[in-house]
Amino acid sequence: MKQLTIAGLAQGAGVGVETVRYYQRRGLLETPERPGSASSGGGVRRYGEEDVRRLRFIRSAQAAGFTLEQIKELLALDATDDRARARALARERIAALDVKIRELEQARASLRRLAEECGSGSAGPCPILTSFDQR
Repeated sequence: MKQLTIAGLAQGAGVGVETVRYYQRRGLLETPERPGSASSGGGVRRYGEEDVRRLRFIRSAQAAGFTLEQIKELLALDATDDRARARALARERIAALDVKIRELEQARASLRRLAEECGSGSAGPCPILTSFDQR
């Protein structure tokens, strides 16, 4: 049974109302019809637990680095049970994360080296400060 207002939906998923509306405009969330008469809810759209679940999924998928287009595809795949495509999208995301992890590890190693050089007590400016001048 649908009983949440848009504010309740947003709160249930930990987002703002404008985020819900944005996802609706992007086609990730359905926009329910307004009831026709004041006695059936005052013309206020109502959402249910499935809407909360879908909104939470969108936020979790975004946190995992999926784009909104990929999330839209994953949501469509959910209706078709195309697990092979869903698995392929997940593997693509894992590969992208692996690249990012390598880049971050390289950046951390460089920063550690600069921090050690900065603490070595040699004359001149700290290498951490001057390393950014080269870019």
